Amino acid sequence: MRSRLLLLALATGSLILVAFLIPLALLLRSTAAEHASDQAATQAQSVASLVATLDQRQLPLVVDQGGRQMTVFMPDGSVIGHPAPEDAAVSLAATGRSLTAQAPGGREVLVAVAGLPRGTAVVRAFVTNAELQQGVTRSWLILGAVGAGLLAVSAAVAALLAKSITRPLSALVGTADAMAAGDLDVRAADQGAPEIRHVGRALNRLAGRITELLRHERETVADLSHRLRTPLTALRIDVESLPDTEDSQRIVDGLDGLERAVTEIIRTARRTDADPEKAHCDAAAVVAERAAFWAALAEDQDRRMLVDVPPTAVPVGATADDVAVCVDTLLDNVFTHTPEGTLMAVELVATGAGGARLTVADAGPGFPDATAAARRGTGSRPHSTGLGLDIARRVAVGTGGTLVLGASRFGGAAVIAEFGPPAGGAQAVPRHVRRVLRRTERR
Repeated sequence: MRSRLLLLALATGSLILVAFLIPLALLLRSTAAEHASDQAATQAQSVASLVATLDQRQLPLVVDQGGRQMTVFMPDGSVIGHPAPEDAAVSLAATGRSLTAQAPGGREVLVAVAGLPRGTAVVRAFVTNAELQQGVTRSWLILGAVGAGLLAVSAAVAALLAKSITRPLSALVGTADAMAAGDLDVRAADQGAPEIRHVGRALNRLAGRITELLRHERETVADLSHRLRTPLTALRIDVESLPDTEDSQRIVDGLDGLERAVTEIIRTARRTDADPEKAHCDAAAVVAERAAFWAALAEDQDRRMLVDVPPTAVPVGATADDVAVCVDTLLDNVFTHTPEGTLMAVELVATGAGGARLTVADAGPGFPDATAAARRGTGSRPHSTGLGLDIARRVAVGTGGTLVLGASRFGGAAVIAEFGPPAGGAQAVPRHVRRVLRRTERR
């Protein structure tokens, strides 16, 4: 925008200067020509006053002293001074009329001298083109320099004005970008032209309204999630009253996972100032721990569960709870939508740009429509809402990664979640987790 304002100012200034300088340049050229003609006329008048008084033998000396091409046409036809043709203008001046006429190479000034015994003499002063344009080039150069200086001044003034206009706009754009990045506390400064200030105030009102809506949504979600604690507590009491068997323990573990999920929902809903720079964990440790947790259910269902997790730390830009929720969601999908005994695999690899890639694959029927399965609230598998995949997708996207659905190498479904790198590192996989991991792989 600043460049356009500068171009507009330069274009306007150029038009004004052209409209002013061209007539002035023409006037200077005309003035210089008239000044040279006036000097020639003065000299011709001086010679004319001597033609009638001096002897014809002394007249050539006076004519040659003028320093100009002076010619005197006497009434008897003789020519004194610089040789010159007797053209039509000279003949007209011989009738007693003084005049100025154009001639080849310049301009001739003719002065008639009447009252001589034999008729009228004509004094001719010739002005060359160089004399007519003497000083014009220098004057035009001065005008050009003045015009260039005025253009430079107008450009400098236009730059200052453009800066005063674009600086508030740039600040407004920066505020909008910060809001788009998630910082809803930033506000636009009340500066600039009235229109810019009006836009800034409207943007501030919009940010305030968005903050209110988000706060209301978080409170609503947190409230709904909090209400789930009551039936969960009642369900835990009922389960704890059951005999202490392997099935009851598995139900208790499932309730623990559900309570953790509800707690995470409440915490996430109430988190208004999450700092992505502080979110990090060791994905290898989390994936290994969750794979070991699900391995017991896989063994009960005669499922072969392949787990491939690096023994060293794999830091990602997400919290351990978020990664655990993502892993639990993807594994739960496998157990829910594939028959018992179906092969499944969990693989975690560190990416070259930092972060990690988590792949959960199975040998089941796969995704009839992977595009529909990836959409929020829809699912291509029977009795599926698609919300679980959306949870996993939001965790991956929140770290700057992606979630991709496709076919596995076993002929079933595969879900690939990529997690972005964190701001800090993570610790190595704990020793007890590696032991659990090796036992799971042997199964």
